[in-house]
Amino acid sequence: MATNTLPATGTPRPASARRTTVFMKLLMALSGALFVFYVLVHMYGNLKIFGGVEAFDEYALHLRTLLTPILPFGGFLWLFRALLVVALVAHAYSAFYLWSRARGARTNRYVAKAAAKATVKSKMMRWGGVALLLFLVWHLLQFTILKFNVGPDAAGDSAGKLVISSFQVWWVVVIYLLALVALGMHLWHGVWSASQTLGWTNNAKSRRTAKATATVIALVTAVGFALPPLAILFGIVKGN
Repeated sequence: MATNTLPATGTPRPASARRTTVFMKLLMALSGALFVFYVLVHMYGNLKIFGGVEAFDEYALHLRTLLTPILPFGGFLWLFRALLVVALVAHAYSAFYLWSRARGARTNRYVAKAAAKATVKSKMMRWGGVALLLFLVWHLLQFTILKFNVGPDAAGDSAGKLVISSFQVWWVVVIYLLALVALGMHLWHGVWSASQTLGWTNNAKSRRTAKATATVIALVTAVGFALPPLAILFGIVKGN
């Protein structure tokens, strides 16, 4: 009697790999969406510095009193930070997995120009993501964890004074602006890629809409973040 056996390599493995790749793309898209939401809210909050130190400090305090007394002082903020850390790990892991899969696939020859173009985009996103991660560590140490002041003015416990004093230093502003270039590129490519992953680019009109949305989000975020440090550096916003 004939038996129906699978070869040693088996057929489920490629299907399983495809399912894993789809899941990783979805995980990257959803975790990235959380970061898009976060950076937009954070950017809006940073613009409070145009209202003066008192307005910015009031905003910073409000973040720490959200959902009190259900949560302790600062509890919501730390819970949200924990969620961001989980999302960051998921985003980085899925990105590494997809990069390693794409690198392995390049052992099979295909159209050289398309491969080179995809490789350039992949490298830009990868190293841009690494640059953003390094900047995030610096940013958290400077304004959240250690709260060290590299500027000329005393800040005390005031978040607004710390921001103004820090961005009076030109090289701090330069670091910040370089990070914003990486952020803008990452957001544009990320929003566009997420739109493809979620099936929102099925025709020419939807693709144009997705690209326009990605462009608007990237520009609004980068410009919105750049305005406060530039205004502080050029003396438009002052601590007094």
